[in-house]
Amino acid sequence: MLRLLGGLKDYFKLQPVVTDNAIFRLHYLFTTVMLLACSLIVTATQYVGNPIQCIVDGLPARPINTYCWITSTFTMPDAFRRQVGTEVAHPGVSNDFGEKDAKKYYTYYQWVCFVLFFQAILCYTPKWLWDAWEGGLMRTIVMGMNVGICHDEEKCKKKKILMDYLLRHIKRHNTYAVRYWICEVLCLINIIGQLYLMNKFFGGEFMSYGLRVMSFSETAQEERVDPMVYVFPRVTKCTFHKFGPSGSIQKHDSLCVLPLNIVNEKTYVLIWFWFIILATLLTMLVIYRVIILTCPAVRPILLRARNRMVTMEVSDAISRKTDIGDWWIIYMLGRNMDPLIFKEVASELAKKIETAASNSQ
Repeated sequence: MLRLLGGLKDYFKLQPVVTDNAIFRLHYLFTTVMLLACSLIVTATQYVGNPIQCIVDGLPARPINTYCWITSTFTMPDAFRRQVGTEVAHPGVSNDFGEKDAKKYYTYYQWVCFVLFFQAILCYTPKWLWDAWEGGLMRTIVMGMNVGICHDEEKCKKKKILMDYLLRHIKRHNTYAVRYWICEVLCLINIIGQLYLMNKFFGGEFMSYGLRVMSFSETAQEERVDPMVYVFPRVTKCTFHKFGPSGSIQKHDSLCVLPLNIVNEKTYVLIWFWFIILATLLTMLVIYRVIILTCPAVRPILLRARNRMVTMEVSDAISRKTDIGDWWIIYMLGRNMDPLIFKEVASELAKKIETAASNSQ
């Protein structure tokens, strides 16, 4: 298990040049690794251990285990509130008396590991899309200037190349910025969509799952219904039919223990809380991007906040004389370049932009 999970640590390697936001990285990096780890844990538990053990008199256990695993098991929802040991044998397990409509079937547990893996792919998709669109532009124009220790001649040459690029391609970076912000919106759509699909996957029980787990400890003992046991029952029932010696159909009612659901219930508690937190952060991020787009006055403040050595006059000049895409490129340069080098680049760029604007009038 440790070897399986150990391979995921390579995803956390620091990148010398950053082209995205911390919340964006939480979505495609941390969430993807978390879902892959959960999938590996569930897979190992499912196929290394025994995911189901059924008890039935007079029949061999292995065929019954296989049958109940590949078909489905069920509980009686109204039996979760009855007294265990006196009214029912286990939470949700009671005699059904032929009430087919009163049964709640569980067919999800075979698919959990695959669904988690598919969710991980969806979480990484915006990153894959952004890498394809970005094309290594930021790494190319930074040219190693994220490290301040270099010869003056080399530094001046790189600064000149960068300045020529920025002046030559001014007002041509809107597509770059918009594509990145589309990827951030896709992250929010992905998380909300996954919450909805998980809710459908668990029969409408997932959306309020975490809230019910939190309120469980505050409920009176005699009124408690463990939401984890209700969504992920540990003991269920399974009905097996076979032919008897005379050819008549015999019905065998078995109790099935699902050890795998101990792992599933903890896994989805973690996923519920993390997805709610991430959806909140992504919503705030999208609102923040809308403010940047619609309120140009905040851009000089943000640019100066990125590097305090850049004066407000320089930040204001750059923000006024460039489009939103150019501003975003310069803002990300401030994130990736050595602060002293970026200060020199920003000051020189502001002067040349002001000069070019004056000459054009």
